Amino acid sequence: MSIQEQLKEVVESNDVVLFMKGNPDFPQCGFSGTATQILQQCETKFASVDVLADSSVREGIKEYSNWPTIPQLYIKGEFIGGCDIMREMFENGELKAKLDSLDS
Repeated sequence: MSIQEQLKEVVESNDVVLFMKGNPDFPQCGFSGTATQILQQCETKFASVDVLADSSVREGIKEYSNWPTIPQLYIKGEFIGGCDIMREMFENGELKAKLDSLDS
């Protein structure tokens, strides 16, 4: 299975997945820490993938999304964006609404 197929499987098998540096308990960069805090404030369960653990994942996810930076958030298979987009969506209520709609 290619890295792109593996990434697709992870993205499609989790309602919410965050590709980040480190993990939610120990983020390895400020942007990943902020992204984790935003999701925790939205009180949503999410899977996380530590891109630092595997360079093929770190480079592969950038190609998969056509987005150059980490973290990257996916909801229901849809690429949402990185930390700045998450912050903007959180501040205007759009992210919480999108996450809340998963439960209904």
